[in-house]
Amino acid sequence: MAKKTVAALAAVAVTAIALSGCSAGGASDPNNKIDGEVKGDLKVITWRTDLVEDGTFDTYVKEFEKKYPDVKVTVEGITDYEGEMKTRLSTKNYGDVIGIPTMQQSQFEQFLEPLGKKDDFADKYRFLNTHSYEGTQYGVAVGGNANGIVYNKKVFEEAGITELPTTSDEFLSDLKKIKSSTDAIPYYTNYKDGWPLTQSFSNLGSITNNPDAATEMAKDDAPWTEGTDIYAIDSLLYDAVAEGLTEADPLTTNWEQSKVDLATGKIATMPLGSWAISQMQAAAEDNGASADDIGYMAFPANVDGTQYAVIGGDYNLGVSKHSKSKAAAWAWIQWFIEDSGFTEDQGMISTVKSKDLPENLGDFTAAGVQLMETNPAPAGEESLLSDVSNDSQIDLWGPIYRQKLVDVARGAAEGDKDSYFAELNERWAASVEKVAK
Repeated sequence: MAKKTVAALAAVAVTAIALSGCSAGGASDPNNKIDGEVKGDLKVITWRTDLVEDGTFDTYVKEFEKKYPDVKVTVEGITDYEGEMKTRLSTKNYGDVIGIPTMQQSQFEQFLEPLGKKDDFADKYRFLNTHSYEGTQYGVAVGGNANGIVYNKKVFEEAGITELPTTSDEFLSDLKKIKSSTDAIPYYTNYKDGWPLTQSFSNLGSITNNPDAATEMAKDDAPWTEGTDIYAIDSLLYDAVAEGLTEADPLTTNWEQSKVDLATGKIATMPLGSWAISQMQAAAEDNGASADDIGYMAFPANVDGTQYAVIGGDYNLGVSKHSKSKAAAWAWIQWFIEDSGFTEDQGMISTVKSKDLPENLGDFTAAGVQLMETNPAPAGEESLLSDVSNDSQIDLWGPIYRQKLVDVARGAAEGDKDSYFAELNERWAASVEKVAK
């Protein structure tokens, strides 16, 4: 399975799960921590079918059962994870440990056992904001990802680029050098598959070092205005296409092939979450290149000379409200996050604050990039950004409006950047007036 996760699931549009005949129980006391003997049968449900199929999870299970011999673990991988889990949540039978599917934060208590108070985890764990509600923690991220741009180091060297860009102008200048002095496609959009176009949205907040950028955007009458994060993000895409620095025919892009092409130097850059690094490295090694050719840079922007990168948690693990082995489930979550080696193997940022950044973010360390987490929306406004997005039919977490942006930039649709941004602002403002005010 090709892992097509949003770099930070914190940025995924929050949608309510509509369930008919839902049999979820009542609220538990959020002040109680899960305790009791670590024993019983434990079913772990995962989206990582690849790690189930290749036997990696078998190794995890053996190690866990060695530590907790009174627990018997079975693992089930689901390909259509979000869709299948949302169906299962209408029953009481959805496993003991789950990757929490997208839902409103106010729905956590319907389906998940409280893990304790958020404040009690704050010194130890990152990525707590998205899966807490009213001070109670319901999930802990398996690990996290940074947001930025994956690139091929050999192509940059061939083009004579010795320093990574820290502004959009520098980035575009580098792309032009790549076009003129190498055979590589400077910037690949993955237009046809669509979902990779959404990855840059996860940089929201890093351009202006504003952890409240999403909350502010939900109330902004004209977010596509110079000086904002979304303007910078979408302008970079538009300008790269308009200046002929992307693939010749975006209608024929192919995600799986693009991984091989970036890994072997046929593509120079792609904006993706850091989760993609390990896939590019594997593609390099499978195709006669070196994993060392794969680099990762922050979005080309800075505030007073400092670059920032938004980091966010991947799937959060939670304990089913209906589990009969809750202590064992909570033990699995803590062991998996802290001791299994999963984040190290996947090149992810550890949820455990005390652990070092993965080696694949060495460019961040060298450039002094500062990591930042975005703030949750205020109580009562958790779905405001997605509500405005839905009402305006500007799919912030989808590809449609960005595919239109590419079409305008390449001359396949009418208009230019100014006219299209003005259209987006007009539609957005109407929905802000209707939904947010």
